[in-house]
Amino acid sequence: MGSAKFTFPAVKGIQAKMEYYIAMVPLECIPKLFTFKDDNMAPELRFQRTLNKARIPEMRDYILSNPDSYVFSALTASIDGEITFTTHQDSSDIGLLSIPMTAKMLINDGQHRRAAIEAALKRNPALKYEHISIVLYHDIGLKRSQQIFSDLNRFAIRPTKSLNILYDNRDNMSILVKDAISRIPSFEKLIDKEHTSIPNRSIALFTLSSIHKGTMELLKDSTLSTKEQLELASRFWTTVYNNMLDWQAVASGNTKSSVIRKETLSPLSITMRALGHVGRILIASYPNQWHNRLEALQFTDWNKTNPLWHNGIVVNNSVQLSHATQALMIKILSEILL
Repeated sequence: MGSAKFTFPAVKGIQAKMEYYIAMVPLECIPKLFTFKDDNMAPELRFQRTLNKARIPEMRDYILSNPDSYVFSALTASIDGEITFTTHQDSSDIGLLSIPMTAKMLINDGQHRRAAIEAALKRNPALKYEHISIVLYHDIGLKRSQQIFSDLNRFAIRPTKSLNILYDNRDNMSILVKDAISRIPSFEKLIDKEHTSIPNRSIALFTLSSIHKGTMELLKDSTLSTKEQLELASRFWTTVYNNMLDWQAVASGNTKSSVIRKETLSPLSITMRALGHVGRILIASYPNQWHNRLEALQFTDWNKTNPLWHNGIVVNNSVQLSHATQALMIKILSEILL
């Protein structure tokens, strides 16, 4: 009598002159397929990176909170064991892939997704009827697994924070920030929505990520409704823009953005975050006059040469970015505005 097997619908392909498979696997099978552990081995003897368990709850909750729209990309795994591929009568590349339950299967890419799926199934067993695709490589002795992991991650590039915010239509703060700046066209055109570092020839002064951080500071612990938060954020950044003469000069084409980025502190991420932080205090302290208090920004010398910034923010004409300089920027702006 043959040993028990897992059998999945699969497609066979050729890569690097070797056969590999893409199988559709029910989620309930994922914890059963991948049980091989090597976490206690030395890194050079391991086949995959150590699982970062702190990431799992967030990924699990993403599945559970978005049951009708979550997206998980394919897992990639190696199989050490005898497998059989039974072709469909009409195609030599489509069929059923059978894997002995005694085979070792190792995830080369996606172990955190696997762990999140397992955790989500415990909270919502109905997920067992859903599927995820797995790219499977036959690898006797798991000899290629380390190289497969290295090759899969060789060219991986994480999206920038700004791009994540731009494309994120689930997160309420990301949506709010995009809606708020869309109401201020002159300000919006100064925002780079894609890059971490703004290209030299760009008209942009700020990254979307820095505006996001500033808005989070502005609305931190807010009890306002979403609509009220949107209105406040829009009014705040409009008022700030109307009092930042350098920004307006760039928007009107009278000054190059590269000059402002190089010679001043006004467009820096620590400045945007500090503006949001101090703005929150300003609005709470002067609910009817905070607009007027921001007029002091017009008379602030943002140039790096200003001795005001030489007490820890600008050193040798270079801005030091750290928690300490962020705190110092908040302190200085508080003295100016409050």
